[in-house]
Amino acid sequence: MKKQETQENQELRRETEKKGFTYEQPEDAAGKDMVCEAAAQYAYKRQGEYTLEDYYALPDERRVELIDGIFYDMASPYTTHQIASAEIWRQLAEFIRGKGGSCRALFAPVDVQLDCDDKTMVQPDILVLCDREKLIKRCIYGAPDFVIEILSDSTARKDMTVKLWKYLGAGVREYWIVDLQQEKVIVHDKTGGDCRTSIYGMDQPVPVQIFEGKCQIRFEEICEEVRAIRAK
Repeated sequence: MKKQETQENQELRRETEKKGFTYEQPEDAAGKDMVCEAAAQYAYKRQGEYTLEDYYALPDERRVELIDGIFYDMASPYTTHQIASAEIWRQLAEFIRGKGGSCRALFAPVDVQLDCDDKTMVQPDILVLCDREKLIKRCIYGAPDFVIEILSDSTARKDMTVKLWKYLGAGVREYWIVDLQQEKVIVHDKTGGDCRTSIYGMDQPVPVQIFEGKCQIRFEEICEEVRAIRAK
């Protein structure tokens, strides 16, 4: 049976749609989310029925995410994606270290058992975890405090919709969607209880709300390097 969307997620979806967030996606196969080909070896199950047992049975070299029993392939990221990820993580880690904080900044690949069930395991590009009890040997067990996904052709639709509802519904307090193509950052902030959505250009520092805005991520150098690589 199809899992029903929660009332909270319905409200979040309606609020986001009211703000008019639209992203044009390429029409070729590379621009669409890919349901995992590896699922073919589990032909006795249908998409939506896979579990962590199936996830752990996949070959180590196969990067996938499991969301509500559905496998999604994760294509290898572009160099621009990795440059942005590394720099954002560095700024977060340096802020936390400088403040002597107990939070931990991590980057992909790291497994996150988001709902603490056997139907979902995701790998955010970047995350901040402040509850060290959730950090266990094999994964992060539960929702991180802060998550960033950097859009790519193969994951954009999933990051903008499926993961948005999953993250916020599971208790992630702040979710950023970083769009290097349009040089924008979409911030979904639930630190105050209700979800507030803001859009920032990368020509200005973007405040991290779980740190009360005292940490601000700067994107100018990231954008310069990304532009230079794309121009080659």
